Amino acid sequence: MTNYLAIVHKDHNSDFGVSFPDFPGCVTAGSTLDEAKDMAHDALSLHVKGMLEDQENLPVPSKLEDIIDNPDYSDAAAILVISVSEEKSRTVRVNITLPENMLRKIDMVAKQRGMSRSSFLVHAAENALTAPNKNNSSSQPV
Repeated sequence: MTNYLAIVHKDHNSDFGVSFPDFPGCVTAGSTLDEAKDMAHDALSLHVKGMLEDQENLPVPSKLEDIIDNPDYSDAAAILVISVSEEKSRTVRVNITLPENMLRKIDMVAKQRGMSRSSFLVHAAENALTAPNKNNSSSQPV
């Protein structure tokens, strides 16, 4: 397990936003601090999983002292420690067919989020698999 720092931001009349100094583009939010903490763990776990599947190296975790001294984080409502597993799952290459304009949209959004195409598609699939089923009130993953 590796521990990374998560910065919690809170503006008036907003949810608790969470960002990760070591993972630009990996962000989440929650309506309560507890929900933000849980969402932070899920978001970072998925992000790290995608990086590992893409055979990307994980960054060295930032030091708390460096985060506290950084003026970009001076408005932090909280700093959380999020543990993630570095266990690699076996990556399998697949061939899929997509409309060309959809592929351009995927690549554009992935780039905006600092993600690879594969990582973006893994995150999108994970979100779809864990989202509540509109025809069934259960929110259990498939």
